[in-house]
Amino acid sequence: MINLDRTKIILASQSPRRSELMKQAGYEFEIIASNIEEKITKTAPEDVVEELSLQKADNVMNLILKSVDLSLMAYDNLSLMVIGADTIVSKDGHIMGKPKGYDQAYEMISSIEGAVHQVYTGVTIILYNFTTGEKRYDTFHECTNVFLHPMTHSEINDYICTSDCYDKAGGYGIQGPFAVYVEKIDGDYNNVVGLPIAKLYHHIKNL
Repeated sequence: MINLDRTKIILASQSPRRSELMKQAGYEFEIIASNIEEKITKTAPEDVVEELSLQKADNVMNLILKSVDLSLMAYDNLSLMVIGADTIVSKDGHIMGKPKGYDQAYEMISSIEGAVHQVYTGVTIILYNFTTGEKRYDTFHECTNVFLHPMTHSEINDYICTSDCYDKAGGYGIQGPFAVYVEKIDGDYNNVVGLPIAKLYHHIKNL
């Protein structure tokens, strides 16, 4: 088990929802967003989110290690933990990221209303020991089934006009005004928000 008092935690995401979940779990952390151009080589949704979370975490870890003087005694007995995450929505194997405009948002929501879809979040934890130079990787994912009520054209249009859809996978946020269209979920609610915090907690605990 790692000593979190001697571990600097970095969240490789600018998502306010992920930050809030990390704070709720009691973690002290800083935010350094990844600047890497994402490259998808996988096809299965669970493989895609794991691949992207690894790319983000690895990018931020490398940025940090290039900017510090690893020879300084101040880093002795310290560890650095970078957490990367990526969330997508999938319907019948079709992967949906964040919509780039009205038409794309409308298309996404129209394809999932009145039906069940899956929300996948991939998470990668990279733990670096400054004393030994050892890097440890832990990558996993969570999947939640989300069942939506049928929506009319007017309801889809009104929701998109709130602009709540544009920074969220699948074009909706379960914790916002879209909540009235969610019939039920099967799985981790926080995973749909953007981070399976309970699963992350136990993975960190077991590192």
